[in-house]
Amino acid sequence: MTATATRYLYLVRHGEASPDESALTEAGRRQAELLGRRLQDVPLAAVHHGPLPRARQTARLIGDQLTGVPVHLSEAAGDYVPYVPERSELPPESADFYLRFLDGASAEEREDGPGLARRAMDLFTGPVEGEEDRHELVVTHNFLVAWLVRDAMHAPKWRWLGLNHGNAALTVIRYAPDRPASVLVSNDMRHLPAELRWTGFPPELHI
Repeated sequence: MTATATRYLYLVRHGEASPDESALTEAGRRQAELLGRRLQDVPLAAVHHGPLPRARQTARLIGDQLTGVPVHLSEAAGDYVPYVPERSELPPESADFYLRFLDGASAEEREDGPGLARRAMDLFTGPVEGEEDRHELVVTHNFLVAWLVRDAMHAPKWRWLGLNHGNAALTVIRYAPDRPASVLVSNDMRHLPAELRWTGFPPELHI
């Protein structure tokens, strides 16, 4: 069948996690519940989530606020490095910074990440077959949200770096037939009170 219907992809970074990342904090659970309430009127066909506890728990808490929406595990929604650029691809003034950041990636992440990123693109992006639009939620991690936003904006592959998303923040991308992807909502935290609007990055990024 021809892809003739629009996909609305809802992307969410997991809620705030404990220091060892084994579970959500109380704040993280609250973030997930509030986001689930915000999504109650969205006609979601499915919730997909990565395998790590912080994404899985976030997805389950969101799912508890929804009615009849299946929740699925997807390795492609996991936490991985989607692309490691060469120095020549990066702006000279920030190349050292980004390459030091990526030095922390394991050999496994470097080897497996690009394949998982391609799988995520196949599973979660582009128009859909049939006549009905599809709304899907992916509960994942900062890197994949950044990668998919970068792709929707047709930005260079390295530009997933530096795109930081808040815990339980909402990003929505529309994939309509015969049109470029559109980022409709980005890093939206209006469903969270001020004390829960947090990127998980340095304190100056509290908003």
